[in-house]
Amino acid sequence: MENMTADLTGLFIHPTALVDPKASLGANVYIGPWCSIGPNVVLHSGVKLHASVIIDGHTTLAEGVEIYPFTTVGLAPQDLKYNGEPTKCVIGAHTIIRENVTIHRGTIQGLGITRIGSHSLIMANAHIAHDCTLGNDVIIVNNVVMGGHVSIGDNARVMGSAAIHQFVRIGQGAVIGGLCGVEMDVLPYGSVLGNRARLVGLNWVGLKRSGVNTEEMQILRRAFRHLYPRLGNNKEVLSQRIREVREHYGHMSRIREMLDFMEAPSQRGLTRAAQKDSDDYAEGLC
Repeated sequence: MENMTADLTGLFIHPTALVDPKASLGANVYIGPWCSIGPNVVLHSGVKLHASVIIDGHTTLAEGVEIYPFTTVGLAPQDLKYNGEPTKCVIGAHTIIRENVTIHRGTIQGLGITRIGSHSLIMANAHIAHDCTLGNDVIIVNNVVMGGHVSIGDNARVMGSAAIHQFVRIGQGAVIGGLCGVEMDVLPYGSVLGNRARLVGLNWVGLKRSGVNTEEMQILRRAFRHLYPRLGNNKEVLSQRIREVREHYGHMSRIREMLDFMEAPSQRGLTRAAQKDSDDYAEGLC
């Protein structure tokens, strides 16, 4: 470790790094060249900051977080109401954050914290705004941007250059297509596409990869088609279809999760289904 300073705990700090003496640093933390660490930052064991990373505010990085160059975490939110309050930012264990990502701390008008779960991957040039909450095993692909107060469930996938409106909820296991403009909530395991995102089915590939068997897949398909009939067959209001699906399939945990999500309070409403009569409508992303 040439040109590095180290102590007996395995902590390595490059001579060009600026680390406030009040910061809390765990064992085996690596702080590369030109990094800047603020006084209220907590870095748990095994955190690795490659180079030119700025961590500020009341920010905590859990064990094994790895951050690549030119990323900023925990800086003040882009909210004109913010007045320097000691809000927080927390990154879960073993999450990887690639180059040029910006993650802002929360606001007192929101949750007061921006939180990213464990084992997630945030790819280059993504922006995660104040008060966002991301679950575990989430993948955010290059150039994704999201407004404040966005909520993303476990195992969700957001493809490149998607834009997510503030207060949008994205359910567990959902997949957002590339270049999507997501203005409304996406139900768990849903699949959306389009410049203005429209629901095109469930995330069948993701469900298969998570071990869902053929029988459950068939039931999920029937439940989805009941909730979102094809164009011209939609004679009942959505609330009635939800009640019917709950009556017939509510004993299944994934379907119950979707229905609970659809009936939960929302500031944005649910993403509308694609209005086209083709097999693609109920197939989702492949």
